[in-house]
Parts: sequence; C-alpha cells; structure tokens
Amino acid sequence: MSAYPDRSKRALMVIDVQNGVVDYAKNRNAVVNRICELVERARIAGRDVIWVQHSEDDMPLESEYWQIVPELKPGKDERIIHKLWRSAFEETDLEEVLEELSVDHLIVVGAQSNYCVRHTIHAAIERGLDVTLVEDAHTTMDESWNGVAIPAEIIIAELNRACADYDLPDSRVDVMDASKVRF
Repeated sequence: MSAYPDRSKRALMVIDVQNGVVDYAKNRNAVVNRICELVERARIAGRDVIWVQHSEDDMPLESEYWQIVPELKPGKDERIIHKLWRSAFEETDLEEVLEELSVDHLIVVGAQSNYCVRHTIHAAIERGLDVTLVEDAHTTMDESWNGVAIPAEIIIAELNRACADYDLPDSRVDVMDASKVRF
C-alpha cells in the first residue's frame, strides 16, 4: 500500500542499538537478542539490513558510547546511516538509500522507543513508506516529565499502541511480535 508502486522490498532497520543508548534500557539483553535473531532472519531471507547510528555531544563519533553493541555486527555490504537528529531521515541519505535498494516497507527495531524509533516511524509513514514496528524489539529507559516518573514499559507500550492501525492515505504502520515478522 506504500506510495511507491515501483518498489517492492522490505528491509530491517536497526535504530541506535549503541552502547550509550541501550546500556541502561529496559530488558536490554532480551531486546538485543531478539534484534540479533531478526537480523539473522533478514539476512537468510536475502533482505537488506539498514543500521542507524546516532551521534551527539555525549556520544561523539568513534567513542565507546557511539559503537553498536558488541552482540550486533553490521555486514560489510549493509548500509549504515549516521544521524544527528531523532529522525533517521533528517539530514541523512536514507531516502536515497531506500530508493536505491527499492525499499517500500521498513521493519523497525531499536532504541529509544520514545525518541529515535518514534520519530523515524513518523517520518517514514509521512514519506509514504509502510512500516512494521516490532513490538518486542524496541526499548528505552525510565523517564520523567515535570516530576512525573514514566516507567520504560509504559513508554514502550504507548508507542506500540500509538502505532497500531496507524494509517495515512498511502502508507500504514503495523505492530507485531518478532516471532510473527515475515521477511
């Protein structure tokens, strides 16, 4: 249903699974292991895996915090999108990469649910791409807002709920468990 009838491929997008992003994230090990399994399944199915790597003052390029977690290793031919903003589309070549790879559907995993995962999903669907959010393969940390504590599990559940049945005229977001993802 995407806005790109000339494209027909799915790709797995792994967002910001970096030491400085997931070290204290909710269920870090379980989520990273699930992402590892999805990466392997995507590769076996011949699907592209696109890695997104964030940098900022507290996580400068090449620092230990900036590195992708040791459990995950991008393949030598897999694309890595380096970004400075919450959306992986903002000031990057992601749109060109998706066009080159003929991708019209992103399967999204990663961190942090309430920041880069959320904003990248919104940017993708607004650009006419279909998205599948893997509900048990994204994570974040506990937060607070105006003195109110917000547990990570609530943030994760809220993103899953917000993305369920999220349609725009030419695109949609589906939410599903990792075990049900088909490449």
